[in-house]
Amino acid sequence: MSPSSLKALPSMDDLRPRTVTDQIFDVLYDRVVNLTLPPGTKLSESEVAAQMNVSRQPVRDAFYRLSQLGFIQIRPQRATTVTPISQEAVSQAYFIRSALEEQTIRHAAISLTPAHLTDLNALLDRQEAAIKTDSFSEFHALDDQFHHDICKAAGLEFVWALVRENKGHMDRVRYLSLSFGAEAAFSEHRTIIATLQARNPDAAAAAVRDHLGHISDILERLRIDRPEVFA
Repeated sequence: MSPSSLKALPSMDDLRPRTVTDQIFDVLYDRVVNLTLPPGTKLSESEVAAQMNVSRQPVRDAFYRLSQLGFIQIRPQRATTVTPISQEAVSQAYFIRSALEEQTIRHAAISLTPAHLTDLNALLDRQEAAIKTDSFSEFHALDDQFHHDICKAAGLEFVWALVRENKGHMDRVRYLSLSFGAEAAFSEHRTIIATLQARNPDAAAAAVRDHLGHISDILERLRIDRPEVFA
């Protein structure tokens, strides 16, 4: 097979449609992360199946995937519940995410084009608007898009797939922090953009490390403000 024919191959996302289990998992995952389903919430296969108009099997499969990620606890003959936030799980997620994104941003500082930087600045304008209207769900989504778009623009979108797979426990904490930390996160995003515009890989890596590293301070505050959500 020649290199030119390889370029014509479709991505796996194009070949593999989302299953019912995938869709159920995505809905429940998002609600656990944004604490619409807070720790301690009881989940029932039959109730979820009825509300989503599906059979119980895909719900059971989605529950299993969530349990493997540590988001719910399945106990035979007892209620399935959303787990508390685990500081250890958050720390592990931070370690993985920081290592991946620091290396990615170094590459981005060299490879991003002026058009990429223009798009990222426009995205930050949308983040700023979300802060002004206290639209924390939108800000959280734009925060993810910011980090994703840097990976994609650097030609390393596969890194974001790895980050997304591992960052869920961090996200629960980050989401809780938006009521007091969104402006700081936004300011740090501006700093990251500045290092990219300066084509400075070391400064960019330091900016990402500082940005993600605030998770320890956030944890400390939330353990005081919201002790009920922690293990």
